[in-house]
Amino acid sequence: MDNKGQLSNSERPNRLIQEKSPYLLQHAHNPVDWYPWGTEALEAARNEDKPILLSIGYSACHWCHVMEHESFENQDIAQIMNRHFVNIKVDREERPDLDSIYMNYVQMTTGHGGWPLTVFLTPELVPFYGGTYFPPEDRGAHPGFRKVLTSVAHFYTQQKDQIEEKKDEIVARLARAGQLQLEKSAATEELLEQAFYGMIQQLDTRNGGFGEAPKFPSSMILSFLLRYHRRTGADSAREAVVLSLDKMARGGIYDQLGGGFHRYAVDAQWLVPHFEKMLYDNALLARAYLEAHQVTGVAGFRQIVEETLRYVQRDLVDESGGFYSSEDADSDGEEGKFYTWSERELRECLTSEEFEVFSTVYGVTPEGNWEGRNILNRLDVTAPERLLGTSQDELDRLLKSSREKLLLRRNSRVRPGRDDKVLASWNGMMLATFSEAALVLSDTSLRETAEANAWFLLNEIVKDGRVHRSWKEGEATLNGYLDDYAHVVEGLIAVYSLTGEYHWLKKAVELTEKQLELFFDGDRGDFFFTSNDHEALLVRQKEYFDNAIPSGNATSVLNLLKLHHLTGERKYEAISRTMIEQMAAGLARYPSAFGYWLQAVDFLLGPVYEIALVGALSKQEELLAPIKSRFIPNRIIARSEGNSGADAEVPLLEGREAKGEATLYLCRNYTCLEPASSVEQVEKVLGEFASE
Repeated sequence: MDNKGQLSNSERPNRLIQEKSPYLLQHAHNPVDWYPWGTEALEAARNEDKPILLSIGYSACHWCHVMEHESFENQDIAQIMNRHFVNIKVDREERPDLDSIYMNYVQMTTGHGGWPLTVFLTPELVPFYGGTYFPPEDRGAHPGFRKVLTSVAHFYTQQKDQIEEKKDEIVARLARAGQLQLEKSAATEELLEQAFYGMIQQLDTRNGGFGEAPKFPSSMILSFLLRYHRRTGADSAREAVVLSLDKMARGGIYDQLGGGFHRYAVDAQWLVPHFEKMLYDNALLARAYLEAHQVTGVAGFRQIVEETLRYVQRDLVDESGGFYSSEDADSDGEEGKFYTWSERELRECLTSEEFEVFSTVYGVTPEGNWEGRNILNRLDVTAPERLLGTSQDELDRLLKSSREKLLLRRNSRVRPGRDDKVLASWNGMMLATFSEAALVLSDTSLRETAEANAWFLLNEIVKDGRVHRSWKEGEATLNGYLDDYAHVVEGLIAVYSLTGEYHWLKKAVELTEKQLELFFDGDRGDFFFTSNDHEALLVRQKEYFDNAIPSGNATSVLNLLKLHHLTGERKYEAISRTMIEQMAAGLARYPSAFGYWLQAVDFLLGPVYEIALVGALSKQEELLAPIKSRFIPNRIIARSEGNSGADAEVPLLEGREAKGEATLYLCRNYTCLEPASSVEQVEKVLGEFASE
């Protein structure tokens, strides 16, 4: 113990020492008598008639680390917690079901939410007080955690009757929180038009993105706008995407040396990020940049895709093939220290010529642009020969050598902490992105990563026909949630399109059927977030809104539509249409909350391109080249070398024969054109469709 009443991080391990989650393990040496969520903790609360202090966060959360250091490592505060509460620590990434319920409560009662999430519950799990970050002592308008603890403990023992009076109302409000009661309406092009105008009015026409600071990437909205541009030709939709992606790629939200995106920017200019890096952000953003490259042909967008996915390959891939979850904002006890630079450091690493060019292009100044240090952001140097007296080729050479030197220097620093648990849903998202990028860019390395991850998911995450939520050190744990099933299926469909290997599609269908068995609400026709055999919680919720990741319901709609075209199963199309019609009014009214849903509407309205390829795989790749270079989001690809009995299971392949080495069959809106056995013929067929 030091002289400030703190315990060192090596003393008194608590129950969390037995957990797998890196976030829980970070708290395993707190003097707080932490429990993980489970029977032991809940029984202790009931037997001792103590309120539960539920603390929810995640490994890459900066303010979670701050609250741990200030309060949970403090001996005096820990004693208060241990005396009056049963203290439960939860990793929100492992238990999004709990996080959703109690985040809804805090948002309902305080008007805002976030992490760390701090909620006080009765032993029956009913919340009665909550908030987010509390400083240890009063700080401005924020009450001190020490005071909160003593006040809540006193209230629970002396005024428990007030909690009893309100508990039914609280539970009823929480049950309603996840439900959307909307009138049913048809999915139409007018719906997409309304959504488009609703989104474009929120565009920041100077900096890109939507709304004001803090600024989130909104990748799902950008991907919808690209689809709307393709459908209608609306230049403003395309321009909004190009502006936003260009500004983000130049800003500090993008790691200019190592690739990959930080979580969000705290300013409107994308300069100052919240430095954590999340797997799901990089999956969704890489996909948006890939689509923008197809639409525009801009080489810089392709470069961002490649750099982002190389970052994932380099820093976030387990040797078993799984993708890790995140990297922290903090390193060596400071936020952003790993990523920022002093001018002196840069001068030490670079030649004078390199420094002059690099500092000009990346906005480096002696005083820095953030807390005395420099966040690298690429300025728009359009005439290097005039500004720097050098050609574009020489500029590119100097910048390349500078980045290589600085990345090498940066790698010698203390790295941010890495959350090395593997989550099913986030892996499914990244699998879909790697598969699509490998297909479009004809990249063997990306394909190998995709296939390794797909095998990992089937061998390690899927057990006894069920998807598990989390994996670490060879062990899969926790029931999978709706988004786990939906995104794993999404990834398997994508890797099937990439490889043509039927077993990926077969497993996607099997898991979809399991999802229908475990999660489907037959009364409303959509999906619950938890399975029908999940542990009983305060309420059983549904998830409709696209938040940081697409909602499980929206992803399921897209999956069902694709599987309908691949398998011919009519119930998949019927379920997806019903789900969209139930949501249509909400999609038009609140479009920014439903980017993935709107992509599903675009798919439902079509046209859908059905592409069947048969013959030699190498020749198939040649025939696909014209399709890869075009943005055709609503496409289905079925492939076969013509020697598999599985072809009969895929209606698109039935009766298809290779005319020559390989043949491509293209159908749209149930109309097929002449088979194509050369690139020229494929171009001709695409041209005929385009002229309609």
